[in-house]
Amino acid sequence: MRFRLARPGSTGARIYRVSAGEVEERPDELATEEPLEIRLLQEGRRRTVAVTMRTPGSDPELALGFLFAEGVIRRRDEVRRADLSTPNVVEVELADGLPEPELAGLERHFFATSACGVCGKAGLESLELRITEPLPPGAEVSPGVIAGLPERLREAQGLFATTGGLHAAALFDLQGNLLSVREDVGRHNALDKLIGWSLGEGLLPLSAHLVLVSGRSSYEILQKCLVAGVPIVAAVSAPSSLAVELANRFGVTLIGFLRGDRFNIYSGAGRVAGVRTRALLPTL
Repeated sequence: MRFRLARPGSTGARIYRVSAGEVEERPDELATEEPLEIRLLQEGRRRTVAVTMRTPGSDPELALGFLFAEGVIRRRDEVRRADLSTPNVVEVELADGLPEPELAGLERHFFATSACGVCGKAGLESLELRITEPLPPGAEVSPGVIAGLPERLREAQGLFATTGGLHAAALFDLQGNLLSVREDVGRHNALDKLIGWSLGEGLLPLSAHLVLVSGRSSYEILQKCLVAGVPIVAAVSAPSSLAVELANRFGVTLIGFLRGDRFNIYSGAGRVAGVRTRALLPTL
């Protein structure tokens, strides 16, 4: 499998900065947001399967992660190549002899914004058809490792430091070592890029890893991590109700409000070393 890298993800601009009544004209960097078309090639047939707004960079990885999360591809050897045919089009060519993929479920991705997600009970029921068993226990991480993840992520976010306008998804091992980070204007795009990288590296399923996302954890973030086999998902902000439901149903450890040495565990507390699992208080 081969990749070609895309363009950098920031754009120059001129701004006026106002501080205490003083006005200063200065240059600034903005997070680039452009459409990306994902095309699927199979035995001479070419089809557009999705269009999404994203930050250019790691586009073949984004396409592979998206197709893996949606169940279009399941193994690295099913892909012959993933290339940028133009700056805003990725073509993914499947290996010969594969069955025709089911693409009806991808209709919701015409046209997807960088902030969109797929939230709803129908999506949850569809996911249950693909994943019939909860994730197995075994992965365990210490509270100290969890608390140190955001700082390691900030140190690695080059584009965020430049633009201040990007989300990130990072992959760590259970000792807190950063393995890879991807950035994008959309949380789910950043995660697709990360999963695509993991697929290319032959790391899937990610059963001995954890993922940290900036912002909140939504249903779609949990869905993508679950398909990739991630047992522990952390976010610096709050989870959605459907994300918590998904994590509980499939045995994912879900952590939110990870700030400093504090965080909340919404599901799967048994994977956090030293934390005694207790019954949650009933909802009033």
